[in-house]
Amino acid sequence: MDTPVSLFWFRRDLRLSDNVALAQALQNGPVLPIFIFDRAILDKLATGPEPRVQFLHEHLAAIKTQLEAWGSTLRVYYSTPAQVFEHIKSEYPALEHVFANQDYEPYARQRDPAVAQQLTQQGVALHLYKDHVLFHEREILNQAGNPFTVYTPYSKVWRARFTPDMLAEHAIEPRRAHFWQTETRWLMPTLAAMGFAPGTIAFPDNGFKADILARYAAERDTPAVEGTSRLSVHLRFGTISIRQAYTAGFAHSDKWVSELIWREFYQQILANFPEVVNTAFKPEYDQIPWRTGPAAEADFAHWCAGTTGYALVDAGMRQLLKEGWIHNRVRMVVASFLSKHLLLDWRWGQAHFAAKLIDFDLASNNGGWQWAAGTGADAAPYFRVFNPYLQAEKHDPTNTYIRRFVPEYETLAYQMHPIVDHAFARQRALEAYSVGLKGKPLREL
Repeated sequence: MDTPVSLFWFRRDLRLSDNVALAQALQNGPVLPIFIFDRAILDKLATGPEPRVQFLHEHLAAIKTQLEAWGSTLRVYYSTPAQVFEHIKSEYPALEHVFANQDYEPYARQRDPAVAQQLTQQGVALHLYKDHVLFHEREILNQAGNPFTVYTPYSKVWRARFTPDMLAEHAIEPRRAHFWQTETRWLMPTLAAMGFAPGTIAFPDNGFKADILARYAAERDTPAVEGTSRLSVHLRFGTISIRQAYTAGFAHSDKWVSELIWREFYQQILANFPEVVNTAFKPEYDQIPWRTGPAAEADFAHWCAGTTGYALVDAGMRQLLKEGWIHNRVRMVVASFLSKHLLLDWRWGQAHFAAKLIDFDLASNNGGWQWAAGTGADAAPYFRVFNPYLQAEKHDPTNTYIRRFVPEYETLAYQMHPIVDHAFARQRALEAYSVGLKGKPLREL
């Protein structure tokens, strides 16, 4: 191809609307969009049904169809970025620019500089733009010039710095004539060719439901009702923009805006403290004597399967298996149960959620787990141990949610066999945390 062309690299921004880097690329058109099914990520996943890969595949197919209706196309690779960009100049001799939106996860922060170096050696520039959040990395700092590690002061500065013009749309359709025009129709790699298969999980749509957002503050903690937006998977993969999300929030629910700011808080924690993926944000909490061995592994298996004998915990874990999603209130309950009732390392739960959640986002997942375990930035205090019985009474008083996923709930056999006594588990957790944090010799637990 001798025609001058820029590439736009889709990553966590699967949309042809309100897309910062794509809008910038189209100012320099013509632009050929690409996507890379990254084998450095996919090869670590289990083969067979993988809903997140299926979600990506379906949305990429829709993007490809729309681009072809505009006279362009989408080129989809199944490879690694290093392999794709190694000889990109030989494939597109007139290529001078590659545009993409920033990603803040540790893998991406290693990948992008390496790709930039590859491209520079070929005379091609990589341009990265902020699109995933409104404020990123070190844009919100405390008076000492350091990143915030507590949400409330972070959110106050966030709101003080916010201006409505930040929500202006980065329109794509008016510039659609700047997409590279071609009749070439590259085939997308199939799920089967990548070792995956369609699953049975139904994906929520990406529409903003004004009535749900209007009730969000009142109903967001009630898992039996449709009281949350269910947009987390779309924010994760960028099938909606963060500007669209905030626009809907400011119009209908300030509480939802607060939750979006929590998302940005965790994003900047990960960007500034990437070590939190594998270690406690508070280093002293890595001294907690988590249980290990066959009994601990058996309890973990019960937790994963939703057979702990605690109805709200079991309902949440079975919802995860069935839908690839858990209501946020219940996520907190099951996470607290794993780390405190079962005294199992929060990293076990983090990894299980990473494997099962369709909306898995490293920053939010890590932030949520470290919050529940008491180990993270602005975390719940270690002595706060959720009582699953009281949580069920308060948030599912008619047991509607529980019955939906635990049909045997009211049988005597179910109610007589919880895997651990609540009072015992609470006391064990308090003692273990106290021992770990004070650095005393560890006793058997």
